[in-house]
Amino acid sequence: MSLTEIMIDMPAEHEKNVFGQFDIFAKKIERTMHVTLIARDGNVKILGEEVYAQKAEKILTQLTELSRRGNTISEQNVDYAISLVFEGKEDGMLEIDKDVICHTLLGKPIKPKTLGQKKYVDAIRKQMITFGIGPAGTGKTYLAMAMAITAFKNNDVNRIILTRPAIEAGEKLGFLPGDLQSKIDPYLRPLYDALYQIMGAESFIKNSEKGLIEVAPLAYMRGRTLDNAFIILDEAQNTTPAQMKMFLTRIGFGSKVVITGDSTQKDLPAGSTSGLDVAVRVLKNIEDITICNLTSKDVVRHPLVQKIVKAYEEYEKVSNKPKNRRRKV
Repeated sequence: MSLTEIMIDMPAEHEKNVFGQFDIFAKKIERTMHVTLIARDGNVKILGEEVYAQKAEKILTQLTELSRRGNTISEQNVDYAISLVFEGKEDGMLEIDKDVICHTLLGKPIKPKTLGQKKYVDAIRKQMITFGIGPAGTGKTYLAMAMAITAFKNNDVNRIILTRPAIEAGEKLGFLPGDLQSKIDPYLRPLYDALYQIMGAESFIKNSEKGLIEVAPLAYMRGRTLDNAFIILDEAQNTTPAQMKMFLTRIGFGSKVVITGDSTQKDLPAGSTSGLDVAVRVLKNIEDITICNLTSKDVVRHPLVQKIVKAYEEYEKVSNKPKNRRRKV
């Protein structure tokens, strides 16, 4: 075992951000890399086995540069930096950080946070139709909303259309009080929330009244042709094959479409086929259509969510394995 000592520059104003409150991030790096970190006078000394000390150096260098760019370092940043270094893709974090889609109403930059998200955003920019498929917390809908609002503000499209299938997640709409709109609104709430955060409630209401932004159930799309629009179909795993075909054939000239969904969280009746699953198989080889598969590595919510998603992925892999049947002799 070859022990080594590496010194890196880390100004005091970035040390607290990179090391985390009570040095929680530094301790995680020490545990993972089997190294010791000593911060003193604007420098950090890394002590440990040479190969791991070098990896720790790359992690700290990436995080320090993120801090210099004005980012608040999170546990997700640290975990992702560690995983990228082990994959030999340590430069990925800084490339991702350069890609600012837009800013929220409060001035917070919206940008992809993983290589999977970066690929997804690039596909939306390039292609006419993009499928974003992956578990909860991978930013599928939020990033698509940011891209739609940016395109609208830049006059690349004349309007934004956001739609979801109104499928009950274990509950019955008929038992809820109110008219049809009040029953449907809860299913569209995540779309409203993203719009308010990025665009602001006042701007959304004004554009909505003009018909420039529309939030509606998927059933309302039938019989229409959607030209010069940025269209997002969310929760597409809850469409039927007929609904998905209907939606895809509504697309007109000058439009851009993003279809998001999680194939593992269907609320369709038992035995029903998902329109998303069929569309992915049917359209996978067509030019101008990209299918982006996001994974648990792209989850940017609380680290516990990433662990939950990963645990379910592993459980479902085991559950879906065909069981060996014993032959009768």
